[in-house]
Amino acid sequence: MMRAIIVEDEPLAQQELAFLIEKYSQIEVIGCFDDGLEAFKFLQSNEVDVAFLDINVPSIDGMLLAKNIHQFARRPHIVFTTAYKEYAVDAFELEAFDYLLKPVSEKRIKGVLNKLEQAAVAAPATLTEPREETHQSVNEEEAPSTPVVNSPVQGALSVSTDEGRIAVIKIADICYLEASEKITFVITDKGQFRLNQMLSEVVKRLPEQFFRCHRSYCVNLNQIAEIIPGFNSTYQLRLRHVKTTIPVSRSNLKQFRELMQIC
Repeated sequence: MMRAIIVEDEPLAQQELAFLIEKYSQIEVIGCFDDGLEAFKFLQSNEVDVAFLDINVPSIDGMLLAKNIHQFARRPHIVFTTAYKEYAVDAFELEAFDYLLKPVSEKRIKGVLNKLEQAAVAAPATLTEPREETHQSVNEEEAPSTPVVNSPVQGALSVSTDEGRIAVIKIADICYLEASEKITFVITDKGQFRLNQMLSEVVKRLPEQFFRCHRSYCVNLNQIAEIIPGFNSTYQLRLRHVKTTIPVSRSNLKQFRELMQIC
């Protein structure tokens, strides 16, 4: 029996897809995820034959997740289920099995499931061959064998690089974070990385040395080298390893002074 996972952050869409897979095929859904990073971690210790991926999911979007799956020694079939038709070319460059545009009809789902089962019968060896001991695309000399959860307890963040890889960076090495709509840029002395989450969500998981000094910025207090007085009694922060100066908004000024013990 083929085994599958679903990566979809809309609960109703996730439940409907799982129901249709059970109704129209013998494929077993062994995991449903609303977060790309959690799905990636699961795939490192569990073999699946099919991954149904939405593109717009938190932590690691479906396209980045697919790029990393594509580098596995034993690759599951990838079926995208998304409302974004503009990613179709990229999807098939990754040798995606199919690309389903939402809203997806039962007839379309049924057809894809039938093709998946036919492919399993035609080439069973591709579904049963053992995978290598490790297949993640993270640089193994700089990171542990599995991505670290985005948690201050672990002391690290899993972030996206410009090359479409997943890097693991130490939280202590972060100079500041900057909001850009639904994306958060993470700046360290080694460069800029990306999280597909809003800054307000990321800040909740950071330790106490991080301070939301402005609606667009969160700064690592341990990285501050100089506090420069600005207009209207505000401050500009100069950090140790980056050239960008970070503003402190007036609404956050009192709390900042208390944290930094400024009289």
